[in-house]
Amino acid sequence: MRIRIGYELIYDCPQPTPMILLLNVHFTRVSDMVVPDHLITSPSIPITPYRDTFGNWCSRIVAPPACRLRLSTDAVVTDSGQPDLVCPGAPQHVVQDLPEECLTFLLGSRYCETDRLAEIAWSLFGQTPLGWGRVQAICDFVHRHLVFGYEHARPTKSAWEAFNERTGVCRDFAHLAITLCRAMSIPARYCTGYLGDIGIPPTHSPMDFAGWFEAYLGGRWYTFDPRNNTPRIGRILIARGRDASDVAISTTFGPNTLESFRVWTDEVRATQA
Repeated sequence: MRIRIGYELIYDCPQPTPMILLLNVHFTRVSDMVVPDHLITSPSIPITPYRDTFGNWCSRIVAPPACRLRLSTDAVVTDSGQPDLVCPGAPQHVVQDLPEECLTFLLGSRYCETDRLAEIAWSLFGQTPLGWGRVQAICDFVHRHLVFGYEHARPTKSAWEAFNERTGVCRDFAHLAITLCRAMSIPARYCTGYLGDIGIPPTHSPMDFAGWFEAYLGGRWYTFDPRNNTPRIGRILIARGRDASDVAISTTFGPNTLESFRVWTDEVRATQA
């Protein structure tokens, strides 16, 4: 299947404003791009690309002074049309057998306070089956424990705060599940990307970038989504990191106002192709 993806972000910048952007589809999906997701700026300004420490594609720009800056793309990506892989038999590794590149994703991070939630995690999940069953039990708990709502969004909200407030958006669901997994010695990393209403009834709510996570089991990373808590079709990865602080779609260095924000991800029907 083919999926049309894109965004339009409009910033009002009163002075020259450096920005770091993570808006490109992850390099692991580059062979799936039918129409590339080139970053377009209006007015046209220089863009400097680079890779961050997690391998994500990033862009550096400087918004001109007294500028209404528009950032956009409109791309098409091929997708298998299959839901997220489910592997109930995937085993959990003991820490001493984990690859070194996984160890970072066992540690606490900006939004994932493993020290605060470790005792709670063991009390809730210490008797659950190791491996896939334990991660799924964590997702089931987070899905039930938190109430989703955009009115609950807060850029500073951590996993500990989400646990206690029992509310959040997709990133809070992911942060809490990641923290509980790490507390149970399961490597977990944060993911952001596109996820539309493909294969499910439309929600009619404004589209946004989505947050989920991956857990390392049985020698590979598997996708888990405690917000939706069911395998989904058409998940398009943009970036991975320890938590949302590593994969912010934009980081700005100076005063600015985000005037407009739109995201789209829709299946391209045969008659549209």
